[in-house]
Amino acid sequence: MSEYQQRDNSGSLFKNDRRDKDTQPNARGKALIDGVAYEVSAWTKKDRNGNPWQSLSFKKMDAQARQEHVEMTRRGSMKDQLDDEVPW
Repeated sequence: MSEYQQRDNSGSLFKNDRRDKDTQPNARGKALIDGVAYEVSAWTKKDRNGNPWQSLSFKKMDAQARQEHVEMTRRGSMKDQLDDEVPW
């Protein structure tokens, strides 16, 4: 399996399973825009006709969070990092 690399001007969102209030985002993720890493939050809302739409928020990642993000994308998926051997 090839390593995942974040491409510039792209991002990913995942369902927020820890959402307890309407003020918390429905989805969260990360994006890389012009070489700058961002945390992305998304809320699903409805327009006056009841049609769903997404409201997005972008926040620049601080230096530590950026470094952790870079390291995670270089290592690949968590499944690739796990050792299934059980010590005796």
